[in-house]
Amino acid sequence: APRPGTDLPLALAMIRWLFESGHADAEFLGRHASGADELRRRAAAWSTQRAAQVCGVDAGQIEDLAKLYAESSPAVVRCGWGVERNRNGGSAVAAILALPAVAGKFGVRGGGYTMSFSGAWTLDSQPAVAEPEPATRVVNMNRVGRALCEIDDPPVELVFVYNSNPLMTLPDQERVRRGLLREDLFTVVHDQVVTDTARYADVVLPATTFLEHDELVVSYGTGLLQRARPAIPAVGEARPNHAVFGDLCRRLGLARDTDPETSDELVDALLRDVGSEAREALDRDGVVPPACGLTPVPFVDLMPKTPDGRIQLVPEDLDAEAPGGLYAWQEDPADELHPLALISPAQARTITSTMGQLDPRPAQLSLCRHDAGPRGVADGDVVRGFNALGEVRCSARLDDDLRPGVVMLPKGLWSQHTLNGSTANALVPDGLTDLGGGACFNDARVEVELDVHR
Repeated sequence: APRPGTDLPLALAMIRWLFESGHADAEFLGRHASGADELRRRAAAWSTQRAAQVCGVDAGQIEDLAKLYAESSPAVVRCGWGVERNRNGGSAVAAILALPAVAGKFGVRGGGYTMSFSGAWTLDSQPAVAEPEPATRVVNMNRVGRALCEIDDPPVELVFVYNSNPLMTLPDQERVRRGLLREDLFTVVHDQVVTDTARYADVVLPATTFLEHDELVVSYGTGLLQRARPAIPAVGEARPNHAVFGDLCRRLGLARDTDPETSDELVDALLRDVGSEAREALDRDGVVPPACGLTPVPFVDLMPKTPDGRIQLVPEDLDAEAPGGLYAWQEDPADELHPLALISPAQARTITSTMGQLDPRPAQLSLCRHDAGPRGVADGDVVRGFNALGEVRCSARLDDDLRPGVVMLPKGLWSQHTLNGSTANALVPDGLTDLGGGACFNDARVEVELDVHR
């Protein structure tokens, strides 16, 4: 279990080991990749010993992992979600996805890497929107708190929330809360339940659930395009998103007779460029696989969609975007006052925060005995986890499966689950990842102490 946020040096140490031990596939790299020499140069700074110190693992374990990977065939890297949610996250993903190229693990069934397969379908939304993108400012969703509290030229005066519970899911929770508390902010929430965000709304509109509306869905894992029909009529006054937006357009005088509005019209617009066979299969079966099929083998029947058809190991655009360049290491944000890394993994009972209102159990902040002992914390004690952004008060749970230096509070919590109504996101900074402007949920560094006010 490497220390949170240290996947980049771990992957770079494995890449260096592959090159130095003779396990790099020079033939594959020469035929199918660009930037191998530069990647090797950038990985050279990360010996297994140095990576072990940063990651908090044994150097021998890193070497054993690299050797096992090099000698296994097929070998697949499963890169999931979470590894990118820190200041080095984009470079970490790039380094992880470089491993099968360096080790030559493509070209055999079951080899290479796997991530989301939703990119197998590239549906053009423009015909459904039927309007060019307006020249309005764009605010990164991870900095909604700053947008609500600090932007004043002009200020944000209206927030329309749909498919989201921003107070419970965005970084810097207390700043988001302060923004929603503004008397001059008009907030509309379109949801199926009264979320914690909806409690700050001026107007709450009832939304349909997936059981009540038509959906066109691209899956994460299988690459299937699916159309799900409603199982029941809409309950009460609940409406799907497109119906609400269409009505807003009409009331604001923005609607045109040619605009797609119904679910069938929107599906037709979205599938305008999809072949007739795929469309017939979707209408007939409700599901259709991508053109590459469900079991493509990279570099056999599926090649990179780069301009030259080669793997770009140090792409120029990513290299220019990342602070210090791609694969550059930004130090751990921990300090003497906040030495513990807070992680917030998913729970079995929620999807992000969805359905969190159905879980009556109070949240617990988990830490190992190694960290609990010096802090005088026993199992069940009421504690406060805190940093400069805020605090969370709840009971403690001793968990020896956690490594020293790491504490855990599940994601998807609602205000009802803690003693002060704040969740892990109150402790998450609104800094952005090195690539893509993503959230740095795993950069939260905290201290934990007994709650003396209890």
